[in-house]
Amino acid sequence: MSGVHGDVDLGHTVAGWTGCLIGLAGFSAVGLAMCAGWAPGLWLGAGVILCAGLVTWALHLAGWGKPSGPRPAGRRDWRVKDPMTGHRDCLACRLAGRA
Repeated sequence: MSGVHGDVDLGHTVAGWTGCLIGLAGFSAVGLAMCAGWAPGLWLGAGVILCAGLVTWALHLAGWGKPSGPRPAGRRDWRVKDPMTGHRDCLACRLAGRA
């Protein structure tokens, strides 16, 4: 890792990046709909925001997220798939019924 953050795990994952991008699209759609005065666009944007959460959860459960806390240095690249066995203290895993 480079100088500013030191040797820390910032948690960049496929699930995190994908969820953020979809959520950004949803919030942008809501903002545009508000500026345009288009009420159905507000609901459409809200639906996209909801989809962002669901997609992020699904990707996390598929192994593209990360457990809470720092990962070993060799597994910090955002393209490294997590060996899914269920994460202790993880709300997403508990909601999916994983230990």
